[in-house]
Amino acid sequence: MRMFAKLCEEGGFKMKKLLWVFVLFLVMGFTCLAEAGMFDDVVKKVPSAKTGVSQSGPDQKTTVSGLKEALSIGTENAVKAVSKTDGYFGNQMVKILLPDKLQKVADVVAKLGYQKQVDSLILSMNRAAEAASLKATALFVDAIKTMSFDDARKILQGGDTAATEYFKDKTSKKLYDEFKPVVMSSMNKVGVTKAYKDMMAPYESLPLVPKESMDLDHYVTNKALDGLFLMLGQEEKNIRTNPAARVTNLLKTVFGK
Repeated sequence: MRMFAKLCEEGGFKMKKLLWVFVLFLVMGFTCLAEAGMFDDVVKKVPSAKTGVSQSGPDQKTTVSGLKEALSIGTENAVKAVSKTDGYFGNQMVKILLPDKLQKVADVVAKLGYQKQVDSLILSMNRAAEAASLKATALFVDAIKTMSFDDARKILQGGDTAATEYFKDKTSKKLYDEFKPVVMSSMNKVGVTKAYKDMMAPYESLPLVPKESMDLDHYVTNKALDGLFLMLGQEEKNIRTNPAARVTNLLKTVFGK
């Protein structure tokens, strides 16, 4: 019995000794980290229990606000770029050309001396798109307002045009519905219908040519939206990759690298 008690005492002493060695090792380890300036970095990179965001980076509110600001600036620039005179017509990236079906007609009538009518139709389609594009601003603003943190996180972690794809998903149908009536009205005002008839008349007067018909309202509306999203993608990519495009402190905080 006495021998067992003695062993317990010796064992307890050994356990205490091991425990003190372990504590001493931890203290020395953290001291080394602190002296190396690493401990603060480690702490800062631990995600916040409330936000799940690193303390060294922007919090959720800042992240969402920064992204919304970037999108507001980007959409404003994109809409301004295409809604001005020659916004579509003068930009080869988004200029609306004749659909393939009508291009064949245009090639024929141009050879007959009616190139002016062809040019007039192309110009009027682009003018209609320029007039309609102003409608996009309000719809983009609504999409930005309803953006959640999860949406913002996915966009920030996505590719150079992730926000543009988000807008396509959220606004394409509404934009089409808003654009088409304006395009139709604009096409009447700028003379698209007349230009179309003027181009088709000499073609249809030829013998044995197939009759061609085209829903220009639908075509121009879709092409106008394609051009708008292309320009928005350019703006987004610029903000992500070009420090000079981050014109506010909030943009620099969220997108700075």
